[in-house]
Amino acid sequence: DHVQAMQERKALHTLLAKRQEDLPPRRMKDSYLEVILPLGSQPEIREKYLNVHNSVRFGRILEDLDSLGVLICYTHTKQEMQPKSPLSIVTALVDKINLCKKIIYPDSDIKFTGNVSWVGKTSMEVTMHMLQLQDGEYSPVLDATFVMVARDPENKRPAFVNPLVPETPEEEAVFKQGELNKLRRIDFNTASLLKMAPTAEEKDVVHDIFLNTLDTRQEGEGERRTDMTVSFRSRKLPPNSVWMEDTKLKGLQICHPQERNIFNRIFGGFLMRKAFELGWATACSYGSSRPFIVSVDDIMFQKPVEIGSLLLLSAQVCYTEKNYIQVRVHSEVYDANTREHHTTNIFHFTFISENEVPRVVPKTYG
Repeated sequence: DHVQAMQERKALHTLLAKRQEDLPPRRMKDSYLEVILPLGSQPEIREKYLNVHNSVRFGRILEDLDSLGVLICYTHTKQEMQPKSPLSIVTALVDKINLCKKIIYPDSDIKFTGNVSWVGKTSMEVTMHMLQLQDGEYSPVLDATFVMVARDPENKRPAFVNPLVPETPEEEAVFKQGELNKLRRIDFNTASLLKMAPTAEEKDVVHDIFLNTLDTRQEGEGERRTDMTVSFRSRKLPPNSVWMEDTKLKGLQICHPQERNIFNRIFGGFLMRKAFELGWATACSYGSSRPFIVSVDDIMFQKPVEIGSLLLLSAQVCYTEKNYIQVRVHSEVYDANTREHHTTNIFHFTFISENEVPRVVPKTYG
């Protein structure tokens, strides 16, 4: 009973640390976990992971990575004397997931490993790896970096987490990289188009695209005065190209209680799986062939999704180069009572298609 569980969590407030200095420091190996997904040795769980191309559904892997990331953070923050953790640990963002294999086989065991690699005051970076058993040994499939945040027992306010102490030069390098990742994210947010004008270089790119799509046909003698107004409005598609506005696919999910986490909100991994599947379908219909996921970047969890919400997903091809297709998926919740829309996530997926794909061309400034 989630209502009862949330009531019981209120009592855990007294266990929260008042300052980070009050918490014992941890080492990277303290949070290290290895988990086996026995696809080879337990065929009965294979069905849940199987796609129509007889390989593993990547959406399911996203769910597993999300769960593992949370588990690793609970391992890092575990206090010996406390049977229940006072912390609510939630996914803040997926920094990056890079794949080095196109196909994940459905009949070989998978091993996930991971540990906390950097810690702030209330946030933790988790580095995870996925390997698959082939010819008797585990070979790498993907590397992932997630950022998790700790909140109070009711998931209302930030809470302190145990500091992390690197022990070796290698660990110090990993920790330093975590710090650089954090600074890069801050810079990225500051340079957002919603806050800052494009750079000179970006303006040139936008203008080049605009010039390449202008319809330059000469008007008749009597229409010469309207040349400028017409040319701004009349645009033509360059050869072997598609207007960006014609690449959209949309989806709707009703958020049922089955998909909830312990805080009675929709599980982040479920949102990632649904967004990925719509993104994959968008890349598939755009490239007219089977796309393979190459990397996942910058998934920001801006707002939790409540049970009963209508989740609207909108996917769009936003960049192409040779065989590569970049898909952006925007996710928002619609509240039927207030009729308000709120953005919950933005997802970025990079796919590689079997054939070279047409160039995607934006029509508007946005």
